Amino acid sequence: MLFFINRHQQLIMVITEVNDKATKKAFLDVARIIYRDDDIWVCPLDNDIEAIFDPTKNPFFKHGKCTRWILRNDNGQLIGRVAAFINNEKAYNYEQPTGGMGFFECIDDEKAAFLLFDTAKQWLQQNGMQAMDGPINFGENDTFWGLLSEGFTSPPSYGMNYNPPYYKKFFDDYGFKTQYEQITNHLNILKPFPERFRKIASWVARKPGYEFRHLKAGEIKQFAADFIEIYNDAWEGFENFVPITYEVILESFRKMKPLMDEKLILFAYVDGEPASFNIVLPDANPMIKPLKGKLDLAGKLTFLYRKWKGVRRMRAIVMGTKKKFQNHGIESALFIKLGEYVLPKNQYEELELSWVGDFNDKMIAIHAAMGSVFGKRHVTMRYVFN
Repeated sequence: MLFFINRHQQLIMVITEVNDKATKKAFLDVARIIYRDDDIWVCPLDNDIEAIFDPTKNPFFKHGKCTRWILRNDNGQLIGRVAAFINNEKAYNYEQPTGGMGFFECIDDEKAAFLLFDTAKQWLQQNGMQAMDGPINFGENDTFWGLLSEGFTSPPSYGMNYNPPYYKKFFDDYGFKTQYEQITNHLNILKPFPERFRKIASWVARKPGYEFRHLKAGEIKQFAADFIEIYNDAWEGFENFVPITYEVILESFRKMKPLMDEKLILFAYVDGEPASFNIVLPDANPMIKPLKGKLDLAGKLTFLYRKWKGVRRMRAIVMGTKKKFQNHGIESALFIKLGEYVLPKNQYEELELSWVGDFNDKMIAIHAAMGSVFGKRHVTMRYVFN
């Protein structure tokens, strides 16, 4: 436990490492306090957050470590939180060893924010790091990744970070610099694809040797293997790429299972070879918003009812195409095949295409060709300690 005293304002702040049941609960409660008057925010499930910090549930602990803290004012009121972590498979791929910080929440007070940043920085320094990226996740980048900098008026989709606009100034003034932007676009499902896109995609979908299969839970191990084969080939050329493992992807599929509509998850094969995939899920946030993070018996019944009733929005989690099949139109064909299932259902109205790095010109071009419109912008930032 550390004390911070501001002599001019006689403000005392107490920062405490999370290490027991009470501090774990406090860590979760910070967010509920920060967003209590924000109707846009959707409280993540407590179980989802806690799983990230549980070595028995998060495979990243096998090659990394993390810790977290809560911050109180002199009246004992919760005013902030932060986590810091090191992924040894990525930390040493940069010019300087780089750790991560995330799950940052704070009242609108720069001194409190900087104390949280300082605490994460000091722990990372003590563990050999020379920089920190944030806000990121101790896991894959499809959830809890990036600082929302634009698009505050529409609800976040499941797993996408949401934060008050004033956070960006905290990061900027502390010295964080943007590494890349994460663009989220929205696609109106009820609006037909542009004619040129539709013609090309439909032609590709009918090409001899091209086959499209939706995920089958009973064959999850084979689909996981196909995913890894495609993903590792597709992304290996990007900076600081680390191959995804079988264990990590199986855990990701396990987490998706309660939300999954198998026919929204499509794989493309060319002459039997895994070539491309598009992972789409119904957006869980409308299902979990009333739960306020609590998946107790009442919460589970509410979730199941809302899942049965259905939601209007989907989220495209990730796409990937082997390099030798890129620029062949196969990604467009996957969206055409998705439409063949989605449109007759007359349920979904919007597909959130999240998130695409500003370095991924090919995917940005596909989004534009489909007629999508800008939705949100997140930024991944870095602070170099020197």
